Amino acid sequence: MNLVSAVEDLLTGLPRCGSTHVLAIDGRAGAGKTTLANELFLALSSSRKVAVVHLDEIYAGWELALTDMLTASLSQIIEAISAGESVTFPIYDWTWQQFDSRREIPPRDLIIIEGVGSCQRIVRDVATATIWIDIDQETGLERVLSRDGLAIVDQMNTWQEREERHFLSDATRENADFILSTT
Repeated sequence: MNLVSAVEDLLTGLPRCGSTHVLAIDGRAGAGKTTLANELFLALSSSRKVAVVHLDEIYAGWELALTDMLTASLSQIIEAISAGESVTFPIYDWTWQQFDSRREIPPRDLIIIEGVGSCQRIVRDVATATIWIDIDQETGLERVLSRDGLAIVDQMNTWQEREERHFLSDATRENADFILSTT
C-alpha cells in the first residue's frame, strides 16, 4: 500500500471538519511522526493548501503535555478549522519553559496534526484519517535521546509512562485508520 495514494484517495471525499480535511499522526515518542508529517506535507501540498500543526509547539511543558490542557487546545483548533477560521495558538518555548509567541494558520484544504496525543477522540471525531506509528519504547527512547540529548533522560522516562497511560485510556492505536511500523 502506498500511504500517499491512500490519503489522496481519502481527500477526494467530503471533509468532516468544515471545509478542511484533518489528518492526525500519533505514536510513541521517537516513532517518526514529524518525519511522516513533513513527507506528507511535501507530497500533498503541490495540489492543495496544507499546514502542519506540531504538538511539540502546543504542549505546556513536560508536566501538562498530556492533560486536559492539550485536549482543550486541540478542541480550540478543531473549532476554528470547522468554522473555516484561521487557527491561532500559543507556541511553547522549551528552553524558557513558557509560551512566548503565537502561530496563525489561515484556512487550508488539509491540516496535518502530529504528535503524541494528536489522535485522541476530539480529533478522531472529525479527522479524515488517523495514523498510528508503532515503535517499541526502547528504540523510541534511543531515537529521542540521540536527537535531543541525554539531559532529558529523566523527563523522557516519565514521559513514556504518561504516554502509555494516555494511549491505554484513549485506545489510540485501536482506533487508528492506518497502523504503520518503524521495524
